[in-house]
Amino acid sequence: MTMAMPRITQLTSNWWALALRGILSILVGILALTRPGATLAAIVILLGAYMFVDGVFAIMASLRGMRTGDRWGWMLVEGLIGIVAGLVVLRTPATGALVLLWLVAFWAITHGIAEIAAGIKLRKIIEGEWLLILAGVLSLGLGLYILMRPGVGLLLLATWVGVYALFAGIVMLMLALKVRKWTHEHP
Repeated sequence: MTMAMPRITQLTSNWWALALRGILSILVGILALTRPGATLAAIVILLGAYMFVDGVFAIMASLRGMRTGDRWGWMLVEGLIGIVAGLVVLRTPATGALVLLWLVAFWAITHGIAEIAAGIKLRKIIEGEWLLILAGVLSLGLGLYILMRPGVGLLLLATWVGVYALFAGIVMLMLALKVRKWTHEHP
């Protein structure tokens, strides 16, 4: 009981930080929904920066591997590819946006196929498997639609980021207010 108390106290005394996170998420959601182009540009820049930094860290790990005698060749190749890919994305954000879109589209397609296959296999075991098949068809359809209409797909991606951030922020803010109320009722 005494071990759990500091964690509860820590959470309840910092309800305001949770509220600020919720408000920030709501603002990001509104920005993403009203300015999808700027949102997409920010996502692409973050992706390029991540790829570059990840490549640098992979090369650092490779250099450490050289000194210790571990396998390091593939890590070096991975690092160099990450740095080059990050620089390409940062220099030509449209290329990065298109690659990101293809990744989402192919993920949706493969995910949809897997869900349809699982739903067909589940037919022998449970009822209601059609829901999984339907989810698979929707995912497959989304992936194909994105590939056929990449411009719309890019705006759709930015819009979904906005929708997620908006709803996550609202839920977080509601939780913060509940925690605040609880702290006032249980001093």
